[in-house]
Amino acid sequence: MEREKVIAVIDSGVGGLTVAKEVMRQLPGQSILYVGDNARCPYGSKSPDEIRKYSFEMIDFVAQVPLKALVIACNTATAIVLEAARRSLPVPVIGVIEPGARAAVKATKNGRIGVIGTETTIRSQAYTRSLLRIRSDLHIAGLACPAFVPLVEQHLVHTPEARKAVKDTLAPLLREKLDTLILGCTHYPLLAPVIQEIVGDGVRLISSAEETAREVAAHLSPGPKERQGEPRHRFFTSGDAGKFREIAEEWLGQRVEVEHTSLKTPLKP
Repeated sequence: MEREKVIAVIDSGVGGLTVAKEVMRQLPGQSILYVGDNARCPYGSKSPDEIRKYSFEMIDFVAQVPLKALVIACNTATAIVLEAARRSLPVPVIGVIEPGARAAVKATKNGRIGVIGTETTIRSQAYTRSLLRIRSDLHIAGLACPAFVPLVEQHLVHTPEARKAVKDTLAPLLREKLDTLILGCTHYPLLAPVIQEIVGDGVRLISSAEETAREVAAHLSPGPKERQGEPRHRFFTSGDAGKFREIAEEWLGQRVEVEHTSLKTPLKP
């Protein structure tokens, strides 16, 4: 991996696996280096200064190897550090907010779009600005869902507790007559079946993963999109490697090896 350029994907925890999975599907020849900061997840209730510090610790960690692109697969981090990360690295840096907004505008029929995310993401109004830049007449309803990330990180998405939390949290949005709902945190697609059940089949759920992976592909020049041989994927977490592996294998549908990192130590080959 130290010789071959890779696509790095960073996230506050396991949520970015939703993006990594789609990058693997669209760019099957590419090697991915994934880092989840599970030990300090969730980011959504932390201060902007903390989010910057933690995000750049992950960026510095992955920058130890040659990169083709960096994906900030965390909506909260995207809202806070995207532009600074783009200035600091010589490779394409892709966030998840703009791709998600584009996908939602394409999907809506009645112009009424909901956005659910962490407290920091919703407070930042990053989605609202992105959506209105594309189409100025949209009705946008934002809602912070702080209970959702812990459910995913604790591997509780299939429990009655998760269903109750989703139902109670989303109640205010059910009055908005939405036809499109942006899952504005990359953890949320792991709760998608429960969210869909609560909001109903008439609401289209938008995950930014597919559009983000498409943007990664567009940024790569034609030459390096494909490579010979099998890709080599590596997964790192600052938290519990065993729990991360359980969730990753369930979501990705394949066996993975997960390495623990403090984010302070050198990345071993």
